[in-house]
Amino acid sequence: MGEDSGRSNDSQTNGDVPCCKCGVPIQPNDFNMCARCLRSEVDITEGLQKHVTITYCPDCESYLQPPGFWIKAQPESQDLLAFCVERLKDFNEARLVDAEFIWTEPHSKRIRVKLKLQKEVLQGAILEQSYIVEFVVHDQLCKPCSGRMMGEDSGMFNVSQTIGNVPCCKCGVPIQPNAVNMCARCLRSEVDITEGLQKHVTITYCPDCESYLQPPRTWIKAQPESKDLLTFCVKRLKSFNKARLVDAEFSWTEPHSKRIQVKLKIQKEVLQGAILEQSYIVEFVVHYQLCEPCSRIQANPDQWVAAVQLRQHVSHRRTFFYLEQVILKHNAASRAILIKQMTQGVDFFFGNRSHALKFVDFVGKVVPTRSRSDKQLVSQDGKSNTYNYKYTFSVEISPVCREDLIFLPQKLSASLGNLGPLVICTKVTNSITLLDPFTLRHCFLDADQYWRASFKPLLTSRQLVEYIVLDVELVSSEVTVGGSKYAMADVQVARLSDFGKNDIMFTVRTHIGHLLKSGDNAFGYDLYGANNNEIELDKYKGFSLPEVILIKKSYEEKRQRKRGKPRPWKLKSLNMEVDDTGRAKDNKEKAISEYERFLEELEENPEDIFNLSLYRNKEYQPSEMASASDDDDFPAIPLEQLAHLQLSDDDDDVGHEGVSMAE
Repeated sequence: MGEDSGRSNDSQTNGDVPCCKCGVPIQPNDFNMCARCLRSEVDITEGLQKHVTITYCPDCESYLQPPGFWIKAQPESQDLLAFCVERLKDFNEARLVDAEFIWTEPHSKRIRVKLKLQKEVLQGAILEQSYIVEFVVHDQLCKPCSGRMMGEDSGMFNVSQTIGNVPCCKCGVPIQPNAVNMCARCLRSEVDITEGLQKHVTITYCPDCESYLQPPRTWIKAQPESKDLLTFCVKRLKSFNKARLVDAEFSWTEPHSKRIQVKLKIQKEVLQGAILEQSYIVEFVVHYQLCEPCSRIQANPDQWVAAVQLRQHVSHRRTFFYLEQVILKHNAASRAILIKQMTQGVDFFFGNRSHALKFVDFVGKVVPTRSRSDKQLVSQDGKSNTYNYKYTFSVEISPVCREDLIFLPQKLSASLGNLGPLVICTKVTNSITLLDPFTLRHCFLDADQYWRASFKPLLTSRQLVEYIVLDVELVSSEVTVGGSKYAMADVQVARLSDFGKNDIMFTVRTHIGHLLKSGDNAFGYDLYGANNNEIELDKYKGFSLPEVILIKKSYEEKRQRKRGKPRPWKLKSLNMEVDDTGRAKDNKEKAISEYERFLEELEENPEDIFNLSLYRNKEYQPSEMASASDDDDFPAIPLEQLAHLQLSDDDDDVGHEGVSMAE
C-alpha cells in the first residue's frame, strides 16, 4: 500500500476537540464551541423583522410594492417569494443563504417564509441560523379594481376617461401628466438615482477550477454569462440606496479583457412621489487568484490527500473497461487529480477525502465491492492541535464476471434453496445474478451476501471452447427468467478442434436451445477434458460434473468477415497514465485483444448499452451491399440507440494502452 499511495505533503485534517461549554466532541474551530452552545450565546436573528403586513388585491391577485406598484404573483411562486424577501429590511450585516415557504392554511391570511442566514460572529466564525417570518395579508382593492367595482355597483353608464398631454415644465415637450409634470430626460438631468452606487467592483476568479470567491471563504462555480454568474455579480453589490432592482443582464466585453459588465435597471421614488427608472452599467474587474486546493495542486501536481485503489484479481480487464464507461457517463471521476492504470486495476488520486469517499460509494453501486481504509500521518502541529494525514482506500471487486462457471459451496447452496451447485453468472451489477442451466432457477447475491461466503469461479469466460452443433431437440418452450429468454433443449455437439479428426461427440442439455440450430457454433466449458481440483466437489456425494455446458452462441465466422472494418459507434476513455513495465509490448497486444473482446460483448448484450454512452463514428460509411448480406441474428447495435454527439479530435486519440478508440 505504501508503494501505491506514495508520500507527499498534504492539506491539514483536524482531530476532534471537546466543546468549551458542554464537552461534546466537535471539529476544532476558532472558539472551540459547538453550534448549539454558540446559538445560546449569539442570536443573529435578534432585531430582525419577524412580522410584516402586506397588502393584497383579491380581484387581480396582486400585491402592493410601496409606494404604488402592484405586482402579480401566484401562491408559493418564486415571484411571491422574491416579493416577500424584498419587503424585509436590512438583515443586520447577515447574508441570506436560502428562503422557502412553510405551509399554512389557505384561508388563514398568513404567509410564512423560512429564511436561512449566515453571519460572522466571535473571532471570525461563521454561524448559520434559520428563522420564520410571518406575513399578514391585508385585503385591499387596487385603484383599477376599486373603480371598476364602483361603476358596476352604481349601474350608471361610465364614460371612459382620456388622459391628455401636458407640456414639460422645463423643455415644453408634450408628455403624459405625472407628479412633477417633467419629461424623463429633464427628470434625469435634475435627479441621478445611480449617484453613490457602485460602478466598479473587483472579484476574484480561480482559472483552474473556474470558480469565483464569495467572501469570506466560499468558492462558487459559474460558467461565463450564466445565471449563476449574474446572481453572484448582483450579490457582490452593496445596497442600492433604497432603489429597487428591476432587471439585470450582461453587456458584451472582449473575452480576454478580464472585465465583466452588467447592465442594471433600477427604480426609485423621486420628487413628490414620481417613479424614475434608470439603467447603468457596473464593471467587474476579474482578479486571477488560485483557490487553496488548486494552489496546492499547482505547487505539486502529484500532491494528493486520498487515493482509491481499485483491484480485481482476474486475468482480464473486462470489468475495468465497463467500469470506465460508467464513470465517464456519470462524470464520477471529475474531481480526480490523477488516474493511473496499474497491473491489476486502476488508482484514482483525489485532493480531498470526501471526494474519495463519494467515489468509493459510486463504485459500490456499480459492481459488488468491499473496501478498507487506512491513513498515514504526514505532519502535525502540536501548538494548534492540527494533523496532516494521507488516506488510502483499497477497494476489491468481486472476481466473478459474466459467463463464469461457478461451483457453489454447500452451505451457500443450501441457503439459496439448494440452487445448483453448478451455476452460471448471467449478470453483474451491484449484485450477482446466478442461473442454474439445468432447472432455470435463478437468484441474486448482493455484495454483503457474496463477501460473507465468497467463492471463485470454477472456469472463467477466457476458458471457453468452441463447439459445433450437430443436432438440436427442444425439450420445453421458451420462457423468460430474470428478464432473459431461455429454452431447454438436448443438443449433440462436438469440439470444433476435433471435428473431422475423431468421432468424439457429446449429448448435453442446454438452456439456450432457442438460439441454436444444426450447423451453428457455440461456446461452452469443456468439463470432459478439464482438470478440476475443486475441494467443494468432494462434499457433494453422488454429484458428477456434466461433460459440456454451453454458454452462448458463437459468431466467430461472421466476425471474421467484418474484422478490420470500423464500427458505426465509438467510446470515450479516461485520461489515465499507464504504469509501463518491461513487458510493454506484450501488455499492449493483450490490451488490444481484450478491448476487442469487450466491444464484441457489448454487441452481444444490448442491455448493457443503457448504462453507457455510445457515440457515432464519423469514419463509418454504411454500405448497401454489406447491410443486405448481413444476417438478422448477427449482434449489432442499431444506429437509433446512439447518442447524437460527436467526439472531439482530442478524444479520438485517447485509448487504453495504445488501443485506438476509433472503433
